[in-house]
Amino acid sequence: MIDHIAIQVGNVAASAEFYDRVLAPLGGQRTKEFGEFISFGTTGHTLWLVPATDDGPAREVHLAFAADGRAAVDAFHAAAVAESLHAPRLWPQYHASYYGAFVRDPDGNNIEAVCHTP
Repeated sequence: MIDHIAIQVGNVAASAEFYDRVLAPLGGQRTKEFGEFISFGTTGHTLWLVPATDDGPAREVHLAFAADGRAAVDAFHAAAVAESLHAPRLWPQYHASYYGAFVRDPDGNNIEAVCHTP
C-alpha cells in the first residue's frame, strides 16, 4: 500500500549511515541521492531522508520494516545495538508469530524490523 514515505532528519549524512547499517540485513540499500535527499529500498525508493525544515521539536515516527525471517530481525538489531529499545523477541500480544526488534534512529524515531512467520 505504501509507495514511499519521507521523514525529516536533523543530519541527513548521519541518518543515512544508520539506515545503511540497519537496512542491509533486511535487503535494503540506498537507491537514489537527489540533492540533499537520500532514498532507501529493496526495489524502489520507499524511504526518503530529507533535511528538517524548522527548528521545532521533532515528533516521533514509528516505521516497521518487513524481515523475511527471524535471523534478519536479529541482524537488524545487532547492526543498531547501541540504539536498542527492545531486543528481538516474540510479541504474543500482537499475534503468536510476531517477532520484532525496536531501535532508535539518530533523530529518536522508533524503527522496527518484524517477521510474521514462525
